[in-house]
Amino acid sequence: MKLPLQGMELMNKADGHPVVLFDGVCNLCNRSVMYIIRHDPDAVFRFAALQSDIGRQALSKLNQGQEKMSSIVLLKGDKVFTHSTAALSIARQLKGPIRLAYAFIIVPRFIRDGVYNWIARNRYRWFGKKDQCMVPRPDLLNRFIS
Repeated sequence: MKLPLQGMELMNKADGHPVVLFDGVCNLCNRSVMYIIRHDPDAVFRFAALQSDIGRQALSKLNQGQEKMSSIVLLKGDKVFTHSTAALSIARQLKGPIRLAYAFIIVPRFIRDGVYNWIARNRYRWFGKKDQCMVPRPDLLNRFIS
C-alpha cells in the first residue's frame, strides 16, 4: 500500500528512516524491537508504539484503524507493510542469519498472514503484556519517535 501524503509527516520525523510501529505493551513485540535494534548496527530503523500519540495518528492517517493494533506496521519510503510482509521486510534488512527468513516471502500471503495472525491473537497469553508502553533506555532514545 502507498503512503498517503499526510502520512509523510511521520516519515519526516524519522528523517527518512523506515519506521516500525509496534504494540508497546506486548512483551513479544518489545523483545522483537530489542532484537531488531541489536541486529541493526547501522541504526536504519526508527520505532514508535502503536499506542503512542504518533502511532495512533499514523494509523488514523493511514486509515488502518484499531484492527491493525495486532500487527506490526512498517513504513518504508512511500510504502506501508503489515503483518508477515512487514516482519519479513524488516528481517531482510537486519544483520545475521535472520535475513534468511525473507525466503518465506514466497509462501502465499494468506498462509503467512494466517500464521502471523494466530501468533498475534495469542501473544499476550503466551508472552504476557505490560500495563504501559516500554520506555526506551536513554542510549536508545534517538531510535524512537515521540
